[in-house]
Amino acid sequence: MISGIGIDVVDIGRFERSLARTPALLERLFAESERGRAPRSLAARFAAKEALIKALGGHAVIRWHDMQIVQDDEGNPDFLLAGALAAHVEALGIARIHLSMSHDAGIASAFVVLEGVETAGPPVRASAGDE
Repeated sequence: MISGIGIDVVDIGRFERSLARTPALLERLFAESERGRAPRSLAARFAAKEALIKALGGHAVIRWHDMQIVQDDEGNPDFLLAGALAAHVEALGIARIHLSMSHDAGIASAFVVLEGVETAGPPVRASAGDE
C-alpha cells in the first residue's frame, strides 16, 4: 500500500550560489559522507530530502542529518534514516522508501514513494546512532 508520495525539483545554479553565499549550509543539510559531491549531486540529494519530507506530510520530527542518501546493494539511491525520523517512519508503518533522483539541464529532481507494511519489500535502513 502506498502511504505517501513526494516530489521536489531544485535549480542547480541557484542551489550552488546558496552554498557559496552561505557555506554553513553544507554542514547543516548534509551528513559528512555526502558533502564531497558535485553541486548537481548535492542538489539532487537536497531534492530527495525535501521529497521525503513532503511524502511524510511535514517537518515535525525531521533533522537534516537524520536522513542520509546512500546506495543500496545494487547501487541505487536509498535513504539511511536515524534518530527521531527513523522512529517516526516506523511508527507510521512505513516499511520501504522508494527513491529516484536525477539531474539534467540545470535541474535536479527527486521522487519518493512510501510503502506501507502490508505490501513492502525489504525494511527501511536505519543507522545505529545519530551523527
